Amino acid sequence: MERHYVTTPFGRRPMTLAMVTGQLAEAEIPTGKRVDKWKVFRDLCDAREKLGLRDRALAVLNALLSFFPETELEEGDNLIVFPSNAQLSIRANGIAGTTLRENLGILVDGGIVSRRDSPNGKRYARKDGQGEIRDAYGFSLAPLLVRAEEFALLAQEAAAERRHLQMLRERITILRRDVRKLVAAAIEEGAKGDWLAIEAELVTELFDLKRKKTIEDLQKVAERLADLHARALNMLELRAKNKKSAANASEIRDHIQNSTTESSNDSEPALNTGRASAICPTEPLLETKSATAAEIPTADARKPLPLSAVTRACPDIRAYGPGGAVENWRELMAAAVVVRSMLGVSPSAYEEACAVMGPENAAITLACMLERAGHIQSPGGYLRDLTRRAARGQFSVGPMVMAAARARGVIGAAKSPLPS
Repeated sequence: MERHYVTTPFGRRPMTLAMVTGQLAEAEIPTGKRVDKWKVFRDLCDAREKLGLRDRALAVLNALLSFFPETELEEGDNLIVFPSNAQLSIRANGIAGTTLRENLGILVDGGIVSRRDSPNGKRYARKDGQGEIRDAYGFSLAPLLVRAEEFALLAQEAAAERRHLQMLRERITILRRDVRKLVAAAIEEGAKGDWLAIEAELVTELFDLKRKKTIEDLQKVAERLADLHARALNMLELRAKNKKSAANASEIRDHIQNSTTESSNDSEPALNTGRASAICPTEPLLETKSATAAEIPTADARKPLPLSAVTRACPDIRAYGPGGAVENWRELMAAAVVVRSMLGVSPSAYEEACAVMGPENAAITLACMLERAGHIQSPGGYLRDLTRRAARGQFSVGPMVMAAARARGVIGAAKSPLPS
């Protein structure tokens, strides 16, 4: 069979112009060209997202390559492999027949391999008197030889994008930490500025972050966080300049502000005092240890309740939303920031709750706490305690909302609205 002859698929499989172009390209492979089949395969694995390849498709390609006896694909060789579906399934880790055919189609449509169908659609080879293969029908690996340089370039681009993505994520993590700690320090030390607005924007960005996957999306998040960081620094620098000017104008002025006084965090030290029993009377206090990344629950445990159920059980939160209403999750989280400040919960405690529970569930927790604010002596310590329990998988917002609903008379008889 001459290499320049263009064949069409067997049966009802359609012929496309892309298949014609691919077969013509195979006829123009430079003389003597050879590539390592496993190097090309590794390049395809690295560039799989750019080529739209599934993991299963790569497993099938790996099985096809294993049927070619040589390590290198070389111009002039017969590059057709002809295993049966049963043989392919075995070498592809027992993949089901339907899945196997689907992924073979993906490889063909993606121009990774090409079909060489026999008159009856079967895969086989016919040998001559010397035992050499004369005609073979199955899948041609020639496209791998033709496109080897293209796949290598795509793999390099994919690796560069992954590095860029990692750097963006690291930058976002640092900016998130810096903004949160600057805001916490400013609020706790009574610095003037619109800190609640910055905190609300930070929580909103963190809520949107989990939906951002592309480099462009993450770049925009990083830019917005950098803007928040710059605004926070500007306010702190202005405070420092004003303070210096006031000191120069009045040399006898004494600095009477204690930078470690209990301001917005004054509710949290109850964790270390005798009043701690009032926070969670039926549960021994947990050791004061921040939740680590390994302790954060899975995505299923952090899935929020329906917003309508939350607002019915905890209607007081609506008054703190933009315009006195809570119509969506963004507005609930904005309201939670205001409630957080009103209850005396520190920004760091709320940020930790967002990281462990998820921004939505942290906002729900504050909404429930608002309903029973008069019964919680230490809101900040109580939230930290719930955060630690959530990190260990011992707390979820569902029962807390149900208890609030019972207390409101929305469902059943009222029971204790605080988790024990």
